[in-house]
Amino acid sequence: MVKRDQGIMGPGGKCVCIRCGFEKPHQKGSPCREEKCPECGIRLFREGSPEHQKVMAKKAEKDK
Repeated sequence: MVKRDQGIMGPGGKCVCIRCGFEKPHQKGSPCREEKCPECGIRLFREGSPEHQKVMAKKAEKDK
């Protein structure tokens, strides 16, 4: 099992959908990755997280 750094991003921020752009405020104690977009059904990412940055970089490379 991989241990994740908890609390690294702090309590604020947004959970975002990379497909449709849906956004919602991040709720303390509820990781964005455990929630699904109500529009698309895919998992949400914490805006600015390492996972979000990686996905957005791949998406930008694909769109070139």
